[in-house]
Formats: sequence, structure tokens, C-alpha cells
Amino acid sequence: VQLQACGGGLVQAGGSLRLSCAASGRTSITATRGWFRQAPGKEREFLAAINWTGGSIYYADSVKGRFTIYRDNDKNTVYLQMHTLKPEDTAVYYCAASVRPVVTSSIRDFNSWGQGTQVTVSS
Repeated sequence: VQLQACGGGLVQAGGSLRLSCAASGRTSITATRGWFRQAPGKEREFLAAINWTGGSIYYADSVKGRFTIYRDNDKNTVYLQMHTLKPEDTAVYYCAASVRPVVTSSIRDFNSWGQGTQVTVSS
């Protein structure tokens, strides 16, 4: 499966952005979809994950209440709506897919990755 993420950009603190990640190819193996981010000099960090039906969602504490993950299976696309952005949210954001039907936050469970999209939040 190929994942294509887009929607990043430069935004002021307090602003909003919506990232999207379209899947193509063997989309049948994208049971769980997730978003991660990686800031310079830091490890890749889990943000949110959603199962196939959208009935199970898990967020990292750092984004809970500010970010919303959802998916449109007809379009094979998952979204990350981000509100109240902070300068510390600046990072490259990656979408990922897992064959696991159960929502997971472990990076090792995600076997397909998008190319990343840069999000920069200015103060």
C-alpha cells in the first residue's frame, strides 16, 4: 500500500490545519491508520490512531482535545484535524497503516508509511 500525506504548512500559534493521507494499492491491509510526528533531534512520536470502522480511536495525551482523527473509507483517506496549534507541534507529520484490526499506538505495529508533511507553527 502507498500512503500520500498532504496538508502541512506554516500556521500561527492558535491556528488550525487539516492533514490528509490517501492510500492506494492494497488498501485492504490498512485496517488501522495512524498519525505520528517527528521533530528535529527527537524520536518519532505517536499522535492518534483509528480502526477500520472508526469506532475505536486512541490519542496521545499531548494532542487529546486539540487533534481529531477520522477516516473516509470510500476515499481510502484518513484525516488529522488540528486545532489550537502550538510552536511545540512543529514537526514532520507522518501517516501510517497497520494490518492490525485493533487500534495500537506502537510504532512497530505500523508497516506502511507516508512520506511526511512539514507542519510549522510560529509563535
